[in-house]
Amino acid sequence: MARRPAPPPSLSNASPRPATAKTARPAPSAKPGRRAPRSAEGAAPRVDVREWASGIRLSAFSAIMLSLVVLGAWVLVPTLGTFIDQRQKIAALEASVQVSEAEIAALSAERDRWDDPAYITTQARERLYYVKPGEVVYLIDNDLDPSALPREQEPVSDTLEERPADWMPQLLRTLVSAGLSDTVAVTR
Repeated sequence: MARRPAPPPSLSNASPRPATAKTARPAPSAKPGRRAPRSAEGAAPRVDVREWASGIRLSAFSAIMLSLVVLGAWVLVPTLGTFIDQRQKIAALEASVQVSEAEIAALSAERDRWDDPAYITTQARERLYYVKPGEVVYLIDNDLDPSALPREQEPVSDTLEERPADWMPQLLRTLVSAGLSDTVAVTR
């Protein structure tokens, strides 16, 4: 069996005599002929992890407690996964309920509009082309060619675009054409 390392000597039992070269002994973990490694400051020796780990003993109580922890984790992990899945499903269902409630509110508002006689009259005139007795309705058939229709204006962009243009030849062409013109416009 491996032996536990000896605990460091407490300060209360240490004698107050100064350390000399004759009284200095190597650390108990050091082998004969080798000095114990020291830290950068040279104050305390380093701890050997292998020696420390060999001193750990596993009692029956510790083994039982460790097995209970592993068993508890083995039982609780699937239950925790099921719990998380159910919470996600509940959140999705609550979101769908809110969407449905918004749709119900919109349909209720639409139903309330259909209770108004003026709205019904307007919808009958627009959708079904109904007229009151004595009214004359003119329907205009839009038979123009789509290319002859004016184009709708495209939305204006927020970005500035710089188009490459050579302005000097354009200026010269304008000056030359103005100077060689036969007609003169007189402005008063």
